[in-house]
Amino acid sequence: MQLPIVEPAPIVTEHSAAFQDLFKNRCQFQHFQNYLTGMIVLDNKTMANITRCVLDSADKTNLSRFFSEADWDVSSVNKERVAYLLSKTEKHRLSARKSVLPIDDTLFEHVGSLFEYIDKHYNHGNNTYPLAHNLVTSHYVSGAVRFPVGWRLYRRYDECTQWEEFVVKHFPEAVIPKRKKERNKFKKQIEPTLLADPEFLALHETFRTKISLAVELVKEAIEQDLPFETVLFDSWYLAPELLEVLAEHGKKWISILKINRNISVNNLGILDEEGKRIPFEKPKIKVEDLIPLIPPSAFKPVEIDDRTYYCFSKNVHIPSLGKVRLVISFDSPDLEGTCAVLVTNHLSWNAKKIIETYLLRWPIETFYQDAKQQLGLNQYRMRKAKAIQKHWCLVFVAYSFLHLECLPVSRRHKVHKPVKTIGQIVRQQTRQLIENLLLHTHELLDQGIDVSQVFAQLFAKQVYTMTP
Repeated sequence: MQLPIVEPAPIVTEHSAAFQDLFKNRCQFQHFQNYLTGMIVLDNKTMANITRCVLDSADKTNLSRFFSEADWDVSSVNKERVAYLLSKTEKHRLSARKSVLPIDDTLFEHVGSLFEYIDKHYNHGNNTYPLAHNLVTSHYVSGAVRFPVGWRLYRRYDECTQWEEFVVKHFPEAVIPKRKKERNKFKKQIEPTLLADPEFLALHETFRTKISLAVELVKEAIEQDLPFETVLFDSWYLAPELLEVLAEHGKKWISILKINRNISVNNLGILDEEGKRIPFEKPKIKVEDLIPLIPPSAFKPVEIDDRTYYCFSKNVHIPSLGKVRLVISFDSPDLEGTCAVLVTNHLSWNAKKIIETYLLRWPIETFYQDAKQQLGLNQYRMRKAKAIQKHWCLVFVAYSFLHLECLPVSRRHKVHKPVKTIGQIVRQQTRQLIENLLLHTHELLDQGIDVSQVFAQLFAKQVYTMTP
């Protein structure tokens, strides 16, 4: 649906006042409200379309300048957003011990290479390398309260350092290998020469791995006083660099473990069906090789949300991770098919608690889905990274406002899931805005304005077209 925006959506009016001081003037704040409204109620959520639908604007380039030139600070808006959410959800949240911080990343695919920092990233869902931006984000989950916290744009090393351009500069006759193995070998050979170039060195030092970005997000969440105990992530982020930071701040963690990881067999102490200790020939064994050796009787049924998992759990030692608790889980009692392997430094937790807690990572996936489908997280057309960052920031704000309406009205009994969906609140806001538009039209008619003039004001630009 296309809808003339004659005023902010009710939910924007209710919550946006806390952000007014972060903008230099009334016009900037009005753009802030209008853009949030457009993302919530319009089907086409691009800046160009939102601009068309905002009627109270003499210059249609104002909103564009709000992203490209206005000097409002993204980090200040995001910091205020998190503080505002914490204050509004205090009585809905569970204790810090039961609260988690999932870390994950998502792709925003685009056609064309004119977007700043766009590059080919691997999409593990379909094994392709589309042109995309890759965003690493953190999320907060505490019972029914669940909202995005921070984000960082991941840039591949070659794109970040303009590597190929510097190769041509210093090795004009060289043929850059295409295959990964040969390319990496070539990189090591020429790296000393490239790093001796001050311009390349400056770019090299700006590169951040996804692990480094995850570290920044965890530190940011701690600085913002988010009350959580456990960080959740998949196997990509299971690295000493992140675990060291979590240990430094007294945080626990749960991760997926790749089945090709090695486990030390010293003191492993696994018994066969006859109760005899299973001997191991080597000092280490891969998880995938260990699983068939575990007797079926060692897997115990665990009930979680009307589903039964068959789990084996044990404290083990993994090189680079130290002493951890391992959980191997199958969906079927015959222990056939693939299995999930979790690892954590919650050494005293049982399999049920570990799996239940790791499943709290799912809200970050639903956030990606809702933010893309309902709020246009990936529907930006800005070319410059600074403007794109502002778009992401305002999507986070819009999602946060909507999420507050998903929480139960009563705070007496804390619930573990939102009572409404983001989609329901979006539709509710759209209906309310349509009702307000009808009242606005009625007021114009009451003032004696001719019907043709009313329609000329509101609908002549054909922004009000209902779609089935």
